[in-house]
Amino acid sequence: IQMGEPVPETGPAVLLDEYCGFPAFSDAYSSAGDSVYTYFSAVAGQDGELDAEELQRCLTQSGISGTYSPFSLETCRIMIAMLDRDYTGKLGFSEFKELWAALNAWKQNFMTVDQDGSGTVEHHELRQAIGLMGYRLSPQTITTIVKRYSKNGRIFFDDYVACCVKLRALTDFFRKRDHLQQGSVNFMYDDFLQGTMAI
Repeated sequence: IQMGEPVPETGPAVLLDEYCGFPAFSDAYSSAGDSVYTYFSAVAGQDGELDAEELQRCLTQSGISGTYSPFSLETCRIMIAMLDRDYTGKLGFSEFKELWAALNAWKQNFMTVDQDGSGTVEHHELRQAIGLMGYRLSPQTITTIVKRYSKNGRIFFDDYVACCVKLRALTDFFRKRDHLQQGSVNFMYDDFLQGTMAI
């Protein structure tokens, strides 16, 4: 396996969630002889989990960002928040392997829409990327996202991943409350703050 390439067939089966088009996992996974586990275990502390700084080091050492700049500490924090289902503030290996597949899918998506090979995506390319992930967002929402994540109208890979993480995490937060899948929910202000401030 080359650095930054998708995990071969011995890894988890990647499925697409029908609600918003992000990778999800089957439980079938073996860590024996697996390079993903090697990256994880080389950095994970005695607790067998990764905090934000360890995750940053792990992802940098793995080379998953390829020729793009390494992930910022803030992006690593929100990656953890997206998948930290046991609320430890860290990622265990099962959470990390889910992140690994999501990162590979997002990287592939980024490279697909970066048609000019600039290493960034622009407004029209972001709209295409978000559509490829299965999201149906209004033009106004796309414009808001571009304003939030771009530098001079261009979105670099680290910011693109941060955007993908937030889209997925906020969609998960909303979907858990949208029991009838009608596209609208009511929730308490405190619930809203807990769900959005964690990301």
